[in-house]
Amino acid sequence: MQKKRYLAASVMGAAMLTACGDRTPSTADMSQLEDEGVLKVATRNAGTTYYLDRHQRPVGPEHDLVYAFARDNDWDIEWHVLDSTADVLQALDEGRVHLAAAGLTQTRARNERFARGPAHTEVRQQLVCHRELQPRPRRTADLVGLNIQVAANSSYADTLRTLQTQHNDLSFSETSRHSTETLLGHAAERRIDCTVADSNIVQITRRHWPVLDVKMNLNEGENLGWYSPESLPDVAEAAAEWMTSHNGDLAIAAMEARYYAYIATFDFVDMRALNRRLDERLPQYRRLFLEAERETGMPADLLAALAYQESHWDPEARSATGVRGLMMLTQRTAESLGVDRLNPGEAVQGGARYLADLHARLPDTIPEPDRTYLALASYNIGRAHLLDARQLARELGKNPDSWRDMEQVLPLKADRRYYPRTRHGYARGYEPVHYVQRIRNYRDVIENAFD
Repeated sequence: MQKKRYLAASVMGAAMLTACGDRTPSTADMSQLEDEGVLKVATRNAGTTYYLDRHQRPVGPEHDLVYAFARDNDWDIEWHVLDSTADVLQALDEGRVHLAAAGLTQTRARNERFARGPAHTEVRQQLVCHRELQPRPRRTADLVGLNIQVAANSSYADTLRTLQTQHNDLSFSETSRHSTETLLGHAAERRIDCTVADSNIVQITRRHWPVLDVKMNLNEGENLGWYSPESLPDVAEAAAEWMTSHNGDLAIAAMEARYYAYIATFDFVDMRALNRRLDERLPQYRRLFLEAERETGMPADLLAALAYQESHWDPEARSATGVRGLMMLTQRTAESLGVDRLNPGEAVQGGARYLADLHARLPDTIPEPDRTYLALASYNIGRAHLLDARQLARELGKNPDSWRDMEQVLPLKADRRYYPRTRHGYARGYEPVHYVQRIRNYRDVIENAFD
């Protein structure tokens, strides 16, 4: 019988209960880990670490890596979701956990204080301000006079203290009340001039706050990674050995593909328009997407992202190729579905049923989320061309069930070296790759509207 992988997850809020129901859980111990098979992990609630999705399932880059590590060691996980980086470091100091996986930068000071585990992501610290901040800071000397606030006990504070030795008049404040993500929101609202954040946090967050602007990089690059208490070097060593193994490489690649690789070059105009239309247009159609989810099983936020990609939620949209309506259906597809494509309610139901059918006709062996991405690609390029690309993937030794592999193969449908050998010939195969990429980006921003 397979072991239960999660004993419990701590709840977020003022109480911040741990998995044990107490703010001070029992001290972590290596022998206890070996005997009981329960890995105690400190993390924090953020899009780059650990969070609950709209179905209340734990997800996130650090979550996925820890889950894979624990699975390969046949361990359960006891999560301790703490308020801040300072709380995570305190949990390490007090030996309350075996491992901290919380988007921690591996710094010299931390390496001396804790048992250093593996690194998994390279980031840069970036100065982030409102895009209209004037004068625009272009060098570190220009930070003098700015109202800069960063999370307390963070590597960002260490960097700013180093810069203070070069610029005596540079000042900043630290706060233990707000996370880095919250401080980015404060910069967007001009409650502070600027903050500092790792590039991966900025990459994800600025889609929600498109007025944020990266003014400069403050360092050349650092690694994010894991730590164990100084008294538990065996855990750090085991984690480092696992992460450099074949399974570790696969877990990192899957994490990057799921959370980062699809995030396109930031488009301020596009993201600003999306955030504006979340308030102006989506409320008119939100109920339609929820009804379509109940009818077809296709997630409402996915359908909303698909509709935004197709029409920007304009029920009268039309293209030069003849597709029209909220879901941009062809006349032929609309007729086959028995819907009026210019009627928003019917268009959403029709588009949802069409996507659900494409999803259902894919082999059952394809796992999620790859199955959904392939169905979206089929919605864009057509099922026949997708099947061509899947066959081409097999011929090239690629996995036709993997979206990561198909991202490489689909563009070959526009390459004269390859498309003549396919049954249905040429297609603009690069388009579905960008299409799925944009929908994933939009969905990340839209999903909160369906919580």
